[in-house]
Amino acid sequence: MKKLLYTICIGSALLLTSLSSCEKLTDVNVDPNNASSTHPQALLTNVEWNAFNTWRGTSPLYTLKMILQTDGENANQIYNWQRGNFDQYSHLRNVTKMMEEAAAIEEPTYTALGKFFRAYYFYNLTLTFGDIPYSEALQGESKGLYQPKYDEQKAVFVGILAELAEADVLLQENQDRIAGDIIYGGNTENWRKLINAFRLKVLLTLSHKTSDSELNIAQQFAQIVANGTLLTSDADDGQLLYLDQQDNRYPEFNSSGYGSGMYMDSTFIRRLQDHQDPRLFAIASQTRLGREAGAALDDFSSYEGGDPIVPYALVNDKAIAGRLSKVHDRYTMDPTCEPMVLLGYAEQQFILAEAIVRGWITGDVVATYNTGVRAAFNFYAKYAKNMGQYFTADRADAYLQLPIVNLATVTTNNERIERIMMQKYLRSFHQGGYSAYFDHLRTDYPLLRKAPNVRTAYRWMYPQKEYNQNTSQVQVAIQRQFSGNDAIQQQTWWTK
Repeated sequence: MKKLLYTICIGSALLLTSLSSCEKLTDVNVDPNNASSTHPQALLTNVEWNAFNTWRGTSPLYTLKMILQTDGENANQIYNWQRGNFDQYSHLRNVTKMMEEAAAIEEPTYTALGKFFRAYYFYNLTLTFGDIPYSEALQGESKGLYQPKYDEQKAVFVGILAELAEADVLLQENQDRIAGDIIYGGNTENWRKLINAFRLKVLLTLSHKTSDSELNIAQQFAQIVANGTLLTSDADDGQLLYLDQQDNRYPEFNSSGYGSGMYMDSTFIRRLQDHQDPRLFAIASQTRLGREAGAALDDFSSYEGGDPIVPYALVNDKAIAGRLSKVHDRYTMDPTCEPMVLLGYAEQQFILAEAIVRGWITGDVVATYNTGVRAAFNFYAKYAKNMGQYFTADRADAYLQLPIVNLATVTTNNERIERIMMQKYLRSFHQGGYSAYFDHLRTDYPLLRKAPNVRTAYRWMYPQKEYNQNTSQVQVAIQRQFSGNDAIQQQTWWTK
C-alpha cells in the first residue's frame, strides 16, 4: 500500500486584461485557476500518514523500561517529565478540513474516517492531560472561537465513543471505495473492523467505570462484539507500511538518537529472557562480550540490559565493559523495517481476553489469548527480515506451553490479567506509543521498576502556550480537576 504523494498547486497568477468600471470587484476578482476547495482524498493520505506516525520516537520506550541512557538522565526514564504539547490539535485541523470538504461534495466515507481520526486524537489527548478542549475545539476559523473551554474527561470519552459509533454506521451505509486511502486501499469493511476494535479499546480503558450506569461500559462492549464486525486475522491489522523512498521510509531509519548512550533496559531484557521469548533476538543486539565469545544469536544469556534506577555512570561502566545490549540495528538500518500498527489483531485479541476475564463477554479466554500471542509472533515472522525461523507456528505453540506464558495454568482473574498485560507489553516495542503505560496505570501490570523516591506519573502538565493564550479556560480545568495543582502525579477521572 503505497503512500501517495500529492502536490496541490494553487495560487496561480491573476490575469486581468480589462475591467469595466461598472463591474463589482467581487465579481471580477475570481481566479478560475485557483482552487477554492480540495477533494478530501488529497487530504486523507496526509491525515493517515500523520495519525499512524503519532507515537514515533523513543520517549515511550524509556517510560516502559525498555531502553535507558548511560550518558545522562532521561526525564521519561525517571518519570520526571513536565509539560506535554497540543501538537495533535494541528493534525486535527487537517482532519477538520477533510471533513468540511467531504460535506461540501457529499462524500460520507471521508466524514466517517474523519470521525475515527478525531476519536483517535482526542483519546490520546485526554489520556495525556485529563480534561481537554473538545466540544469547542477547532472552531477558530469557522466561528472565531479561539479560547475553547475544557470539557470534563467523562464528556470527552462519551463524545469519542459516539463519534466512533457514527463512523461505523456511515461506513455501513456507504460502501464506496475510498480514494487516497493508504491503509486499506479504500476497503470500507476493513475500516469498520478497525473502528469497532478501537471502540473496544476505548471501552476497556474505562474498566474502572463499570458501575457508571450512564456509560454502560460492559453492555456497550458486549453489543459491539455481538455485532461481529471486528478484525479477523493479522491480515486486517490497521497498519502503515513504509517504502524505501524519500519521505516514505521507516521513521527511525538513520536516526542519530540511537548513539553511544542508548542501551536496552534490564527490565525488558529480563522479561524476554524469563519468557524465553525469541522477540529478544529481533529487538536487541547481543552484548559485545557475547559476540566476541561466539554465542549463537538465540543464546538468551548473550543479551543484557542496564539497571534503570542506579546512577547512569554505573550503567555506563557496564557498557564500557561490553556487557550491555543495544537496540537491534534493523530499526535504524532498514528503511522499511516494520509497519506502524495503530491497532492490530493481536491487541484486539488481548482486549477480548481481558473482557472475558472481567465477565463482560463470554468465550474461551485461553483460545482468545493464544490467538493474540500467535498474531504477535507472526508480525515478527513477516517483518523481522531473515529471522523467520524464530517465529514459526511451532515456536509459537511451544512458547504458549511454557509455565510462565500458559494462561490455562493460572486460576485467579488477577493472574490472568497479569499475563494478558505482559503479552501486550512484550508486543509494544516501537508499537503503540504509551498504550502499555496507560494499561499499567489502569491494571498495575506489568510492574515497572522505579526508585523508592519516584512517584507514579499519571499525566503531563498542560502546555505553557495554553497558560499564555487560553489562560482562564485552562485555569478552570486545573482547579476543577486538581484544586489548582497542575502536576504530573495528579490522577484524572479515568484512573480513579
